[in-house]
Amino acid sequence: MAGNKRKMKLNNRQATKNPMPSNYIPNLRELYYENIQSELMKKFEYKNLMEVPRLFSICLNMGIGDAKTNAKSLESGINELTHISGQKPIVTKSKQDISNFKIRKGFPVGCKVTLRADRMYEFLERMIAVALPRSRDFRGLSFKSFDGRGNYNFGIKEQIIFTEINYDKIEAIRGLNITLVTSAKTDDEAYWLLKELGLPLKDKPKKIEVNETV
Repeated sequence: MAGNKRKMKLNNRQATKNPMPSNYIPNLRELYYENIQSELMKKFEYKNLMEVPRLFSICLNMGIGDAKTNAKSLESGINELTHISGQKPIVTKSKQDISNFKIRKGFPVGCKVTLRADRMYEFLERMIAVALPRSRDFRGLSFKSFDGRGNYNFGIKEQIIFTEINYDKIEAIRGLNITLVTSAKTDDEAYWLLKELGLPLKDKPKKIEVNETV
């Protein structure tokens, strides 16, 4: 009887740690393997499936200017980023002394978190479907924010666009930077990968070739 009770407790603990079923697959991940991979192979004429670009990770970075003097501000930023990402962030510290900002090496300046695997796809889906449409005067993301290596960076001015944040409990309006890291070798490949995943990127202007007649 004692052995059965111990097994029941272990099963209950595992159930609370992993609320999702074992065969759970995020929607965007399923979409990528079922549709997007084949479409990208046709578009760029890849010979091997491993050449198809994919999403590696999503990095969220929040700067907190008064973190060095206000511990509550730093704690509030960490809690907000935890609610947004579903993962505990780490505290970022200054790497050198900056006299203009009265910052010394090792002072806390913000927090960041890196999402991978299922959490990455879940966050991306929430951001595309819910958060970005709630942005003020949102008209799409710029197609010029690629870094030349297939990674995409953009900023969010207000963290309150995420529904996980309770507007009545925030200390201040803060922005954050989001980086989408892909395995694409060129910006064009990364652009079409993110476009197929549903990221609201603005359309690139089409180049019109004019044949000059002599």
